[in-house]
Amino acid sequence: MRLLVIDDEPLILETIEAAFPDDLVTTCESAAAGIQAFLHGRPDVVLCDIRLPDMSGMEAFEEMHRIDEKIPILLMTGQGTAGTAIEAMQRGAFEYVLKPLDPETLIPLIESAAETSRMTRVSAIVPDDPSIEISPELSSDFLIGNCPAMQEVYRSIGRVAHQNVTVLILGESGTGKEVIARALFQYG
Repeated sequence: MRLLVIDDEPLILETIEAAFPDDLVTTCESAAAGIQAFLHGRPDVVLCDIRLPDMSGMEAFEEMHRIDEKIPILLMTGQGTAGTAIEAMQRGAFEYVLKPLDPETLIPLIESAAETSRMTRVSAIVPDDPSIEISPELSSDFLIGNCPAMQEVYRSIGRVAHQNVTVLILGESGTGKEVIARALFQYG
């Protein structure tokens, strides 16, 4: 995973680097440096402070989100207000976290964002030919089926993919909810 952390507190940067020793962690102490790192490195996940010395973290978020809205950005702050949290989430932040950072909460959150990032880059595949043999390692990324129920799933994806709506995907474990989510993202 490639993680970009933007914060002007060296202790925060060191803590995040220590929490993800096996991953590529890029740290920046200003919004301008963070935006440049974002442009050139295209991280999987961004963790950005709201208060930065050269511009607000919300402004930096907006710029990065404009460049690539598929990359999950988590915003963090030491002086959180309900209004700031709501605004961040409305603008498309993946999550909003408060300092002091709790590693037991933050690490799974960043890993979840990385998985979301991975899923947005992997397209769900709908084979045109139902007789296509699918290798086991790719089978989790395929939508397969010509039965009436699957045809209705395909129609539902087509109906909502280009709309600006929230979609709730329900189903038992192992039924392909993530593949449907990727298909919605891919065709939307």
